[in-house]
Amino acid sequence: MKNFLKRLVFTAFIVAISSCGNADDDVSFDINQGELGEGKEADDCLGFDDNELLLSIQDQFTTLPGKISILFKVSDLLGNPVSGLTADQFTIYEQGRNDDCFNTISSSESLARISSNSQVFSTNTLLVLDLSNSVLQSSLGELKTASTSFINNVIPTPETESFKMAIYWFDGEDELHKLNDLTSSATELTAAIDGITADISNDPSTDLYGAVIKSTSIAEGLIAANNQASVIGAASVVLFTDGTDQASRYTEQAALNAVDDANRNISYFTIGLGAEIDTEVLEQIGKTASVFAGNKEELETTFNQISQRVSEQANSFYLFEYCTPKRDGSGDNNLVIQLSDGGLLGAVQTEFNANGFTGGCE
Repeated sequence: MKNFLKRLVFTAFIVAISSCGNADDDVSFDINQGELGEGKEADDCLGFDDNELLLSIQDQFTTLPGKISILFKVSDLLGNPVSGLTADQFTIYEQGRNDDCFNTISSSESLARISSNSQVFSTNTLLVLDLSNSVLQSSLGELKTASTSFINNVIPTPETESFKMAIYWFDGEDELHKLNDLTSSATELTAAIDGITADISNDPSTDLYGAVIKSTSIAEGLIAANNQASVIGAASVVLFTDGTDQASRYTEQAALNAVDDANRNISYFTIGLGAEIDTEVLEQIGKTASVFAGNKEELETTFNQISQRVSEQANSFYLFEYCTPKRDGSGDNNLVIQLSDGGLLGAVQTEFNANGFTGGCE
């Protein structure tokens, strides 16, 4: 019944929203399905209402003498990221072997905190620009201004190694050209944008679908590399174009399949310019959000809209840490984290093992 009501709410919202702001279409209304992450709904003994916010666990680990660390993502029921949360908005509940239900753990006694997630989490943004002939001849200046604004809005200040951006561009060639490799330096990225000239391209056509497929492959590789380094990774693909695919090298379905089958932690954003774009296709590619500019004078505004969404997506991942009162010998214990944000509530349940736990906590 809970899942039916949530899907009903979701459907009502989908009818209401406009085409310029899509929700993630990979939202899991049954947290156990693992589409956004791990965890399950809180035990009925707590008497919580249906989740209005979704907490999806990406990773969790324990550190002696008794610290629990949980990396998770927060979304609303439409899949929109929720950023800017603080430790005092969370309530911790634990259930041990002798507890009929869960007991509340004091946030002050447990030293609960939202910590820097830079050691266990990394996010990368790929800015993918259409530099086909139509852009280079008619809107290059406006695109460079809009891209520079995007970079300055998205790259954190101060810079951090856990958030990087790379810039790629495409024309009609069967290649996604690299303009600038991954970096946390806004100065380096804006210099690369400034260096784009009208003669950069040798092929006036547009290989849009190829750019989607290739940028997805790059994003998948970045997340895999992070995972090999024991770092949880997320990525955003932000693609700009002023037209449709003209090269016909790859099919529309192949591009859409690449997006649909991509890692759950890859977000897709599209920005379209002018009257020659196919808004329906761009909305399907930009499944997280898509915006459209009617003319080149609106480009900076649309890029700024997407920059806000990209930042929110990156900042919706949290490393929540606390010191548990459970001690060695207590075995496996259940844990519920409840979040309250602006009157909206959400909770997720998991478990941890307290083997070796003693008093004290860093």
